[in-house]
Amino acid sequence: MNSVIDVVLVNKRLADELPQWQVNEAGTNIHKTWSTRGWKSSLMIANAIGFLAEAAWHHPEIVVCYANVTVRLTTHSEGGITEKDLELAKKIEALIQWQGDGDVLQPPPEKYAVLKRD
Repeated sequence: MNSVIDVVLVNKRLADELPQWQVNEAGTNIHKTWSTRGWKSSLMIANAIGFLAEAAWHHPEIVVCYANVTVRLTTHSEGGITEKDLELAKKIEALIQWQGDGDVLQPPPEKYAVLKRD
């Protein structure tokens, strides 16, 4: 059983571990939006998140648009944010941000990149 984490602690954890993620105003979910290169990239990201979520038996809200994807994580059975949400967010972040190892696996040229870079 996962117990709900106090929103103050969630904000601290996000600042320390997942600085691009946020808590909604009600303190009931954590969320992030990625800017993509278009529809195909958005679908690839949504499918990657879906795979991780299913493997973790967790069910996020995923909003897929032409050039962005938003994911919201909450533990519905507990009515708020739990350790399960934070751990899945870390897995999602690591997968989505991964760009090859720089040695054998090279990232694609910028014009073919999945994410838009700042």
